[in-house]
Parts: sequence; structure tokens; C-alpha cells
Amino acid sequence: MDKEQIHNDEELYQSFLNESMEDYEKSQKMSEENQKRLIKAGRNHALQTTILISLAILLLIVPVLTLSSYLYYAIGGKANHLIEIATKTIYVTESNMSLEEMELEEDIGFFTMNIYFDVFKRIGKEDFKAGEYSVRYVMDKPNLPKRDMKLERPLLITGSMETDMLYHPDGPFGNNVNSDWEILEQLPDGTVGEIYLSLNHLMKPEELEKQLGKNVEVRWVAVDTGLEDKNLYEAGYSVAPIGYPLQVDTTTWSPFNGREKSNEEEFLDILKFLAKDEKTAEKISRAGSLVLKDRIQYIEKNGIHVYGAVVTGPTPELRKLKDNPLIRVMKVGEVKLWNWK
Repeated sequence: MDKEQIHNDEELYQSFLNESMEDYEKSQKMSEENQKRLIKAGRNHALQTTILISLAILLLIVPVLTLSSYLYYAIGGKANHLIEIATKTIYVTESNMSLEEMELEEDIGFFTMNIYFDVFKRIGKEDFKAGEYSVRYVMDKPNLPKRDMKLERPLLITGSMETDMLYHPDGPFGNNVNSDWEILEQLPDGTVGEIYLSLNHLMKPEELEKQLGKNVEVRWVAVDTGLEDKNLYEAGYSVAPIGYPLQVDTTTWSPFNGREKSNEEEFLDILKFLAKDEKTAEKISRAGSLVLKDRIQYIEKNGIHVYGAVVTGPTPELRKLKDNPLIRVMKVGEVKLWNWK
């Protein structure tokens, strides 16, 4: 085959190739609008696919995290332990305060637990709702409780050594405090009241009951722990007052139900229990520090002596305590209509 023939064949092949490419381009040619529509559809499809994959992952993660959170608080009774810390802290750091544990609610989230409960005060012969608490735990660390108090004369939330109602006879704050006898005199006879008594000297709780008589009821006593007579607050070191209810609580779930131990024994056991998680208990209490190790040692060495008490009874009977030589300072708490039976 000569060169001319080869050249002609190449030209013919190239001609067929060009025609084929032109025919293909004509058949596949798409308008610009169609191209944009196609690109948009592709993007939407990719976005939908991404969303579906993300939802699938979340639907897998959420139940895993939820189950893990429940297991975290359930294993070893951690939820019950944290609830017990909160409730027992209230009993020994809040004067004349109790709660209905059967009505306590808990809500578990992603490694968080919120507990909600009401607190009550005994005024006369009835328990009145004093407020609502909510405590949020992140893992096992509590945030500061939220308190919605319903009291007429609520205690201050402060870092001070004193409660602003009870004062140690040798403490630095009670010397210039006036009593509320005039307020008590102005209250109607048909009422019952709650008063805070600060004593002139330390004494055993059972002796205090005898001295005050049978016409009033001692609800809660403030215990001397060797720190109350020191001005620790000025040194930047504040300690919460502690005590316990003197009356046996017949409610079966109450730690002071008197079934197995006396209230004094239960009080010391609660302090030892809280000492194991003292930082948690301090967050829940109204003041900055508890210093439980030192206070437990002091009580075990010296026994339980009280420097103050919360007393309730008919207003006329409470007035009669004015001339009692035991009483150094008296502060009026809550007052309700007559319910003394």
C-alpha cells in the first residue's frame, strides 16, 4: 500500500471520528437550566443523605448515653447515696426542718441527676411546708441548691458562723443581739409559735427539756462542737452550726425514728456518714464549711452538750419563758393559728 492510500485512509478515519463526536455531543447536549437543576438535585440528595446518617448516629448515641447514665447512678446505689447525703444534711444543718422522703423526686439526664423535695417545719402540733429544694448533681458533684422558701422569717443563707437566730454563750456574735420578747408579747393568744433560744451556758439536751417544762416542745438543739466559741469568720473560715431534732419522728423512713438508735446516736452516725463525702454535704448546707472530722472527735470526747434550741408551743406558754435564767437570747421564728392539741 502506497503512502497516498495510507494518507487517504487516515483522513477518512478522522472524518468518521469527528462526525461521531459531533453526533454524540448533539445527542447529549443539555441546557444550562437543566444542568443547574441537576446539580441542585445532587446537592439536596447529598444533604439528605448526610442528615439521615447523622440522625441514625444520634439515635444510636442517645439510648447508649441514657442507659449509661442510668447504670452510673444505679450501680452500687449511687443515686440513693447522693439523695441520702442531701436529706441527712438538711436534718443536721437546718434547724427544726424535716422532709417527706416518700415525695422526693429524681430526674436522671445525661450523667446528671436532679432531685426535688419539700422541707417542713413543725409549728405547734402541725408540720407546715417551709420551702422547696432542688439539687442538681453533675456526675456525683452537686451544684448549689436552689431554694424557694415559703417562710415569714427565713434564715439567711450566709457564710457566717451564726445562724442569725442561735448564739453560743461564749461566741463572738451574741453579745450585742437583742431578744424578741416585745414581738412575742404582741402576738395574739390564739396562736402557736416557733422561737429560737440561745442559752447562758452549755447543758445536756434532756436537762434542757426538764428546765423548759411540759407545756412547750423542744424540736431541735444546736450542739457545741468546740468551734462555736471562736471567731472563725473574721479569719476567713466559716463553719455551719449543726444539731439534731430532739423529738422522735414516728415516720418510718426518718433517720430519727427511734427504732434502732436514740436521736443522739443517730446524729453522731449521720456526721460520720457525711464526713465521707464532706465536700458534697458542704455544698448543700447553708454555710461554707462543716469540719466534721474535728467536730466528731470533740463530741466523742466531751459528749453532747447544747447551746441553743428551737422550741414550739402556744404563744402564752412561750411568753412565760422570758424570766427563765437559762435563756440568754430569744428570737421569734414562725407563727401560725392555734393547733395545739
